[in-house]
Amino acid sequence: MSPEDLHLQLRNLRHDDYPQLKALMDRVYDDIGGAWEEHTIRKLVREFPEGQICLEDNGTIVGVALTVQVTYDKFSNPHQYDDLLGKRDTILNEEDGDALYGLDVLIHPDYRGYRLGRRLYDARKELCIQENLKAILAGGRIVNYHKYADDMTASQYLEKVRRREIYDPILSFQLANDFVVKRLLYKYLPEDLKSKGYATLLEWSNFLYEPAETVISARSRNVRVGAVQWQMRAVDSVEELLQQVEYFVDAMASYKSDFALFPEFFNAPLMGLSDKSQQMSAIRFLAGFTERFKKEMSQMAVSYNVNIITGSMPLQEGDSLYNVTYLCRRDGSVEEQKKIHITPHEKRDWVIEGGDKVQVFQTDAGRVGILICYDVEFPELGRLMADEGLEILFVPFWTDTRNAYLRVRHCAQARAVENECYVVICGSVGNLPEVESLDVQYAQSSVFSPSDFAFPHDAVMSETTPNTEMLMFSDLNLDELRYLHHEGSVTNLKDRRTDLYDVVRKWRT
Repeated sequence: MSPEDLHLQLRNLRHDDYPQLKALMDRVYDDIGGAWEEHTIRKLVREFPEGQICLEDNGTIVGVALTVQVTYDKFSNPHQYDDLLGKRDTILNEEDGDALYGLDVLIHPDYRGYRLGRRLYDARKELCIQENLKAILAGGRIVNYHKYADDMTASQYLEKVRRREIYDPILSFQLANDFVVKRLLYKYLPEDLKSKGYATLLEWSNFLYEPAETVISARSRNVRVGAVQWQMRAVDSVEELLQQVEYFVDAMASYKSDFALFPEFFNAPLMGLSDKSQQMSAIRFLAGFTERFKKEMSQMAVSYNVNIITGSMPLQEGDSLYNVTYLCRRDGSVEEQKKIHITPHEKRDWVIEGGDKVQVFQTDAGRVGILICYDVEFPELGRLMADEGLEILFVPFWTDTRNAYLRVRHCAQARAVENECYVVICGSVGNLPEVESLDVQYAQSSVFSPSDFAFPHDAVMSETTPNTEMLMFSDLNLDELRYLHHEGSVTNLKDRRTDLYDVVRKWRT
């Protein structure tokens, strides 16, 4: 048969398809009893029409996938095929089941070699995702086992098929379609002599599954982030600078941002109100305002209904000085993240110390982490966050020159690719001659994505005009990350060789 002669169509089975279905099943399943009775198929089509899928060529059915809904907790454990059956060979479909169970996938012998089975499996996976079900389960025959039963156990046979030392037409196909073997089932289908009564319990997990929630508590998987490319300018008072902060928070909230990000040391102009000749005293003078900024920006988060990442500010605890940022959630709660790696300038001129842990924070718009400027240049931190389910990494930064900026930018892009997450970087621009060591700024704020088909070709979601005060917005789809983690062209997180290397935290959680 020539491929150009094919006219394939995927559709759901109808009641009047039974004669064709019977002929196909009798031919393919001649060793285990042939076709289901007509009343069995009619009941399936009536009760769960979406799960009965067929492929036809020029009006002739050449492939079929039969499916029912089941309870995951029951059928993800040992069971037999008869557990799916009721009286008179009716197949039990649980209307409120939270998983799919694959009954049969069969392809006409004349149509094998065109990968039509993959189309049926993909259609079944799409149904699982659309119906928000946990998984697809199946009992898979191991039809070539009878050839090897005298020489090895069923478990040994499975391992050799997995290692591709033995080919099994059903199991090899299922493994190639992202199913995993959960366990070996004994006496699953006793009349299956080719499989010696054995079967594999197979599972494909729906990585987009969300447990049932009320509409109001279910968080959107589309998230809008906003960032302020902040102009450094002289100010006369704390109130003046806070008015500027509120102006930008208001603007981002009016565009319905879920997050508002400010740069590192964005309130440094206040240092101009102190003794400019003494950097040590100036930075500690600035630290005196940190508690007020945290409190007022937290109030703004609640008032304007936006989660605020406060850039960074110096925080004095006893005799120690830290560079710290706050996550001010719109529910009123506040989290803290200290900068871990301190630059030579911060150590030498300001005697700032490093924090001792990084965290991933749960918000109503995703799992987020924050790395302040220099921290993003250390890949271990991003990897630890990725292990905790990081979805969006925020990086407030301050850089004075383009080469310093490019260090942050390129490392941030690397974190997005290797950790399969979004990364938002945000810096300040302009000149501040009144403050020593912060007199010039260079920034181009950006949002980076992983690099795969679902994302922009250059993996840049959004970016600002360099060195211009402005707002930046970007809409991020968190479901695209979950798809990438399982079905990407490459799957960095899943393919890490943790048998050879790992990143280990040394702080207590």
